[in-house]
Amino acid sequence: MKKTVLVTGGAGYIGSHTAVELVGAGYGVVIADNLSNSDAGAVEGVRRITGVEVPFERIDCNDGAAMNALFTRHAVDAVIHFAAFKAVGESVAEPLKYYSNNVGSFVTLLGSMRTAGVENVVFSSSATVYGQPGTLPATERTPRQPATSPYGATKQICEDILRDAVSACNGLHGIALRYFNPIGAHPSALIGELPRGVPANLVPFITQTAAGIRGELSIFGDDYPTPDGTALRDYIDVVDLARAHVVAVERMLYGAQREPYEVFNIGTGRPVSVMELVKGFERANGVKVPCRVVGRRPGDVEAVWADTTLAATILGWRSDRPLDETLRTAWAWQLSLKD
Repeated sequence: MKKTVLVTGGAGYIGSHTAVELVGAGYGVVIADNLSNSDAGAVEGVRRITGVEVPFERIDCNDGAAMNALFTRHAVDAVIHFAAFKAVGESVAEPLKYYSNNVGSFVTLLGSMRTAGVENVVFSSSATVYGQPGTLPATERTPRQPATSPYGATKQICEDILRDAVSACNGLHGIALRYFNPIGAHPSALIGELPRGVPANLVPFITQTAAGIRGELSIFGDDYPTPDGTALRDYIDVVDLARAHVVAVERMLYGAQREPYEVFNIGTGRPVSVMELVKGFERANGVKVPCRVVGRRPGDVEAVWADTTLAATILGWRSDRPLDETLRTAWAWQLSLKD
């Protein structure tokens, strides 16, 4: 077996899929999550898919003593840090909640890593650090704009913390993966996106509306300067995204990383409008999604998509799952929740 990776927030959407891909690549995996915005059923899903009894620690990453104890119990070689709140709209309404949790947990984690002598960390960043880019697609050298939400600001701050920590701590390696809009589910339909309450992300709202759980889908604005007036995004399959974390860990642990701190865009490089995604879901699954256009949502940008050249060149990674296939996995996951 290869080395062991701690996945914080590993019971969450992206974390659980990444845990599956890590196990599939031969890594030992430890999942840590406080289950504040996730479900222990995801851990069971990981175990069922992989056939491995992946250890689970119910721990809040803001709890330094608990994190120190975790590193004492488990011999960890690298960490992938997902544990954070992630809803743009909620962050606008509750900024202190986001700064306290997202920034505080990362600082605590880095401190515990230093105490334990763990020197490799992949940080779950976001395209929100670009704000509304002046030119598109966004490359890793695109200047970061003032964040349009506290959520985006926490990602910018944590990137800066990681960069500074790497600079100050000899031997520490960090990679920030700036990903765009993860969608879809594992092909097994055993894990997927499971929002608490009203979904903040588009695809879970689409699937819940198609399933009759929601009366209609709200489309936030159709007056953007885009081809159909709805916002443009880069939607990436969650399994493709999970694979990117595996190759990032591989780069750190097995000697290919040339700079101690690196940043990579993780997306498809293909802009898709909100309306295109809705219509694509309907075609892929043969269902209708009632929808209504409402006003723009605070914190949203009009258009952003990735230039993924660097990830392809340096990491050897690219997204390869067709969008219609991804949308079918999202619907299969939604249908599995009725069972």
